[in-house]
Amino acid sequence: MSLSFGVAIPFVDLLGFTLERFENGESELHYTTQPDHTNSFSVAHGGVTMTLLDVTMATAARSVQNDMGVVTIEMKTTFMQASRGPLVAKGRLMHRTATMAFTEATVYDEKGRACSHATGTFKYVKRLPVSGSEVNALQPVSTD
Repeated sequence: MSLSFGVAIPFVDLLGFTLERFENGESELHYTTQPDHTNSFSVAHGGVTMTLLDVTMATAARSVQNDMGVVTIEMKTTFMQASRGPLVAKGRLMHRTATMAFTEATVYDEKGRACSHATGTFKYVKRLPVSGSEVNALQPVSTD
């Protein structure tokens, strides 16, 4: 049974990611590659894999303070081998300050082999009330 991301993320819904773990600075997402999400080699497109890593790191950062949002400041990705079949992404909050989160995540294939790895820096932001067509409005956290 998958968990809720706690916010509407239309692109994540479109891709079909599910949140399976969201606690204590750790996250786990599952994803099964769809035919229209592949590249010319018939494996998961790198953009899909990077999005999976980004969302996995963001949820790891949010898992220690889920009333806050996060925005990606920087991300470095390494592709080690093609991502095929059902994928599992595991993320970890490595360090945080009052306003920043430093994270890492790895995508594994169904045989448990690491396919890609990323590190990322995220900024914690306050969520603003939503009205009308605005969705998930964010405001930077004051450093004063």
